[in-house]
Amino acid sequence: MQVDVRIPIGLMFTLYGLLLAGYGLITSSNTEMYRHSLGLNINLWWGVALLAFGVVMLLFGFRGRKPQA
Repeated sequence: MQVDVRIPIGLMFTLYGLLLAGYGLITSSNTEMYRHSLGLNINLWWGVALLAFGVVMLLFGFRGRKPQA
């Protein structure tokens, strides 16, 4: 049995990305919170980046699986 590390990594980054992007969406109206980051909603953008990376890892992980013979 071969273990493909891309699948658990993809799941972890996808979950963290969803949580962080969701938090960024919920707190997007709080301008005081994002004053230190020059008004940029850094939680939302990093959440989207983590989500995209996680989805790509999952796609590569599931695509690289070979059928059991």
